[in-house]
Amino acid sequence: MTRVASPPRTLSDRVQSAVVRGLAGLPDGVIRLLVGRPVVVDGQRLHPETQLALRLLALAGAPELEELTPDQARARVAQDARTFEGPRVGLDEVRELELPGATKSIAARLYVPDAADSEAALVVYLHGGGFVVGDLDTHDNLCRFLARNSGARIVAVDYRLAPESPFPAPLDDAHAAFRAVIDQATELGADPGRVGVAGDSAGGNLAIGVARLCRRDGGPGPAFQLLFYPWLDLAHKRASYRLFGEGFYLTESDLDWYAGKYLTRAEEAQDPRCSPLQSEDLAGLPPTYVATAGFDPLRDEGEELAHRLRGAGVPVALRRHAGLIHGFANTVSVGRVGREAVLEAAGALRLGLAAR
Repeated sequence: MTRVASPPRTLSDRVQSAVVRGLAGLPDGVIRLLVGRPVVVDGQRLHPETQLALRLLALAGAPELEELTPDQARARVAQDARTFEGPRVGLDEVRELELPGATKSIAARLYVPDAADSEAALVVYLHGGGFVVGDLDTHDNLCRFLARNSGARIVAVDYRLAPESPFPAPLDDAHAAFRAVIDQATELGADPGRVGVAGDSAGGNLAIGVARLCRRDGGPGPAFQLLFYPWLDLAHKRASYRLFGEGFYLTESDLDWYAGKYLTRAEEAQDPRCSPLQSEDLAGLPPTYVATAGFDPLRDEGEELAHRLRGAGVPVALRRHAGLIHGFANTVSVGRVGREAVLEAAGALRLGLAAR
């Protein structure tokens, strides 16, 4: 059994995580008493467990992103990830890899579920973080959870980040890494015909970007794509920005800050490689599962994508988790609601990449 060395958790990390886990594990009725009156917006009721998480984040008093440098923002997001990570999901094997990026080798991590067969499905996972923050460690437990519950091997990719490497560098790395995984699928213990792509938030943007580039090139592309609350249009803001742009973890000002770091020129936001919803042609993309959060400024664009894919003849399943917020996929070991949502997505992966 191979184990990857994760950054050690400090006593403070362990205490904070234990407190969050203990509170989130209380019955919903007790949590409701703790958080008070329900929050209802756009006909949706915020789940009490989510309301509690927001209350705890507010009490932590973290500075706003626009007050931070990119390195400080990365440290803040890493701290949030450790707080809400919970116990790590055990796997048969976790191994460090190196894959070719667009300009140089990049780090990656392979997750092998228990008793995986020698020709398993494989998923290239692209983490979220506004193209600026996030890494293999912030999404480690999510990838472990998806591997264990989908039966697929997962390869997480540590693509370059802005502002040091702005658009289109993250997409170029993701595309290069996906092509390398296809080429090495047999060596990685997977069936080359059952390789999918997945991502959350900015990673969802990169995932569909990879699928579009593979379609353009005429080479092997993803057999399936899984998108958690994807950020798909940096050029236009939809109604969900107005409804949920403040007070629900991911804010409109956060998104503006990320976009300002990712783009070097405003007109890049119109490029379909940057904003997939700016594409006029979404036909020919792989079957897709889109999971959105009801209280998320990005909700409407994820759902618009699903409707447009369906109109282009692409098989699509759209699931809105009405009481949840952006980032729920990173809470699989804390509480119940995030775990249940990602379990459903893992089932979609299992079905979408089933042997034919």
